[in-house]
Amino acid sequence: MSAAPGTATGAATVGEALGAATDALRAAGVGEARLDAELLLSHASDRPRARLVADPGAPVPSAVARRYGELVRRRLRREPVAYIVGTKGFRRIELAVDPRVLVPRPETELLVEVALERRPRRVLDVGTGSGAIALALAEELPEAEIVATDTSPGALAVARANAARLGLAGRVRFEEGTVPEGESFDLLLANLPYVAERDRAALEPEVTRWEPREALLAGPDGLDAYRALLATPLRAEAIAVEIGIGQAPAVVELMRDAGFAKVEVREDLAGIERVVVGKR
Repeated sequence: MSAAPGTATGAATVGEALGAATDALRAAGVGEARLDAELLLSHASDRPRARLVADPGAPVPSAVARRYGELVRRRLRREPVAYIVGTKGFRRIELAVDPRVLVPRPETELLVEVALERRPRRVLDVGTGSGAIALALAEELPEAEIVATDTSPGALAVARANAARLGLAGRVRFEEGTVPEGESFDLLLANLPYVAERDRAALEPEVTRWEPREALLAGPDGLDAYRALLATPLRAEAIAVEIGIGQAPAVVELMRDAGFAKVEVREDLAGIERVVVGKR
């Protein structure tokens, strides 16, 4: 395994570099080894991935090869690609990410879709992390007033920096905490920690070694954060939260107990019950 990054570093062509890196990553248990190898070479060379792949015989300059070798070694330690390259795409925006925040997942886009269906005037995004949900809505729903909260100062720093870089700083109000006292919202969105403590060992090393523990784990059954949120007096006409596999029945009951009489469950693209939506 240790020889493979060196082979990638010394490779003369794009095809050779990608082949050596892919073999090393696959041996280390990385699921999408070829894709990751391409993304890392694109970052190391500052060239579009499609252009690199289209010309496998192109030479890799020595400086790029050295840089690529370092990036591959980081990925072999199972550091997420998003942390290595520093960005992750989410819907139509590109977010800066680092270990202070979770890497945005495609399934979280379902929360944005729920909001776009309802077209709320005031939205609260609880547990904003990198700002993915709030900033995607600010970009796609310009008429809405958006408030985003997080209990982590580090996460809020990342979210605010993303807002500024995307030119959306004036569209989202960021606050430390959870639910702003005395304010009313048409829609509350939340992607809070929902991994059960007992399930932590089954997670990928990218998650357990690198992503913030406090943004992942929520008690014995993974529902402590949602119990706390739904036990709070919520002045919201509707709520939508992201959940883990098998948690839908319990969250549906929590929502009903909190006064949301109409509750439905939405599936993600993989057919997994991923979002619970409650309405007054």
